[in-house]
Amino acid sequence: MIKYLFNFIVFPGFLFTAVIGLAASWIDRKVTARVQWRVGPPWYQPFVDLVKLSIKEITVPKSASKPLFFFSPLIGLSAVILASTFIWLANMGSWSVGFSGDIIVVLYLLTIPAIALMLGASASGNPLASLGVSREMKLMLAYELPFIIILTVPIIKSGGILRLADLVLFQEANGAFVTSISGVLAILVGIFCMQAKLGLVPFDMGEAETEIMAGVYIEYSGMLLAIFKLTKTMMLVAMPVFLVTIFWGGFSIWKYVILLVVIILMRNTNPRVRIDQAMRFFWGKMTFIAAMAALLAVMGM
Repeated sequence: MIKYLFNFIVFPGFLFTAVIGLAASWIDRKVTARVQWRVGPPWYQPFVDLVKLSIKEITVPKSASKPLFFFSPLIGLSAVILASTFIWLANMGSWSVGFSGDIIVVLYLLTIPAIALMLGASASGNPLASLGVSREMKLMLAYELPFIIILTVPIIKSGGILRLADLVLFQEANGAFVTSISGVLAILVGIFCMQAKLGLVPFDMGEAETEIMAGVYIEYSGMLLAIFKLTKTMMLVAMPVFLVTIFWGGFSIWKYVILLVVIILMRNTNPRVRIDQAMRFFWGKMTFIAAMAALLAVMGM
């Protein structure tokens, strides 16, 4: 029991993933600043921002549903901690921790932060938050379809393996799935879905500060907002590592850095798209490519 609590709270769970995520967010901000010919923040700025936000006063709207408003951030954070713990342990040789079907459990856990954000924003009673929820819900319905389809690719190519640790072992013995045509197409779709799951440009219409003044976050402040921001930061670790685990033969620093660079480049070179454009993109091009990847995997390609 003590070992499992340590894994969940300290390593490789909450604290470890949070530190890596804050470091990754600093790299994101630093690179973005250099692209815009600015100096950028010092390495400790994300940690300072999180502490500063945590000690600020929490304001609650009068019309808010207080239990849901308060507990939604904790639900999202708990889900990403559990998901990241499963993902890390599968990459660290802790084969006894996982179980058959844990890839499906992780898939569900990675959807909970977005659902928790929608629940919290809905509970605030703010009309701009409701608009953000509407956009976030449509976006989630759009990207989840191709994301689920591409997850069938490693399962098909491995002969039905549904355990993260076993997928890593299979790729160590037979080569990473990205060395095949279906694997390349699948991880390409996965990268776009990852960008949408992270709520980053060009798929940040649920937040859209210049349009709806932070949308889903508009009524959150203090510690509650800090928890949401920390959840998003930890997702910046969990999502790329998850893709690397199931498509790219397991975690390594250089693989994670490559995906992080792709995230930053997409964020800095694309304008925000409208929600209808995002839905057409995911239900059209991405779903078609994902289906092609699954078909090619069945054909052994």
